[in-house]
Amino acid sequence: MQCDILTIFPAAITPYLKSSILGRAQQKGILDIRVVDLRFFAAGRHHQVDDTPYGGGPGMVFKPEPIFRAVKTLTAEYPVPRQKIILPSPQGRLFTQDTARELAQEEYLLFICGRYEGIDERVAMSLITDELSIGDYVLTGGELPALVMIDAITRLLPDALGDKTSAQADSFSDGLLDYPHYTRPPEFSGLRAPEVLMSGHHDNIRRWRRYQALQRTWKRRPDLLEKACLSEEDKQMLNEIMKK
Repeated sequence: MQCDILTIFPAAITPYLKSSILGRAQQKGILDIRVVDLRFFAAGRHHQVDDTPYGGGPGMVFKPEPIFRAVKTLTAEYPVPRQKIILPSPQGRLFTQDTARELAQEEYLLFICGRYEGIDERVAMSLITDELSIGDYVLTGGELPALVMIDAITRLLPDALGDKTSAQADSFSDGLLDYPHYTRPPEFSGLRAPEVLMSGHHDNIRRWRRYQALQRTWKRRPDLLEKACLSEEDKQMLNEIMKK
């Protein structure tokens, strides 16, 4: 997958892209990420990318010209049948695990990171294929949401994780929250890890984990259960949980 990030603050996001799973995915050739400075595409001696908003009001708005130039140049360098041009924005549809799964199937993603009061609407009207939000709150720019989305997408790429089953057990992968995890020592500060996890009985461990995932979801995010695909065993467990 080719992934481009258009920003006026490349130095703010580059270090994260070199670490952990994202760094290893690039080393393996699974993912290629380019961080591109929008100012390279701005005209004039000062490479200005923003201007005051029409109609008045506070702050500055990103001008359309530099973004159009950048998108034309970057997409021409990676000509594939389907190019996803993504604008992280509080006005976009909610980014979820399902969205990450959809985008993990793509060959090319371009993230346009806005700042200040936003981006000239003509960019969204003419260039953007997906306007996505990571939650109902406002951040200073689109860099952090872009990193969040790229991280979530990368975890779903083949061979990006050391263990192929890791992503399958993540929260939201099957509509539920993840079950609790424990490791050595068996007892710490008076708190003991569940005996079932140290029993070696695989079916009992599976049932315990599923029960815990259902219980955690019911307590913390009951809304997820409305859409979750539950087996008969799941429904029996859930009935138990709800009676407690």
